[in-house]
Amino acid sequence: MPRVKTGVVRRRRHKKVLKSTKGYRGANHRLYKRAHEAALHAGQYAYIGRKLRKRDFRKLWIMRINAGLSQIEDAPSYSRFIHLLNQQKVALNRKMLAELAFSDFETFSQVVAKVQG
Repeated sequence: MPRVKTGVVRRRRHKKVLKSTKGYRGANHRLYKRAHEAALHAGQYAYIGRKLRKRDFRKLWIMRINAGLSQIEDAPSYSRFIHLLNQQKVALNRKMLAELAFSDFETFSQVVAKVQG
């Protein structure tokens, strides 16, 4: 078999990596080996970050619902409120409840009153 040189293919691959690491600090955007390692790490961080974002938003929604409940007199605690919602089969998820508590407090307090019975 004849010898095949990888000139064009290697150049394309290197340019692709260096383009993706544009803006990185120091040698991480200039030298191929360092840029390749930085790109791999960035991909790992991005993957992990997509998982963490879901946790962070759920925590934010819980905090907003809890803050809304604390402003209403005789309102149940957060855990009791969620339990009452599930018992009465109210189909509002935490995201929607948090949005109501944050932007439309009157409707949120009506939901709390309805759940309390």
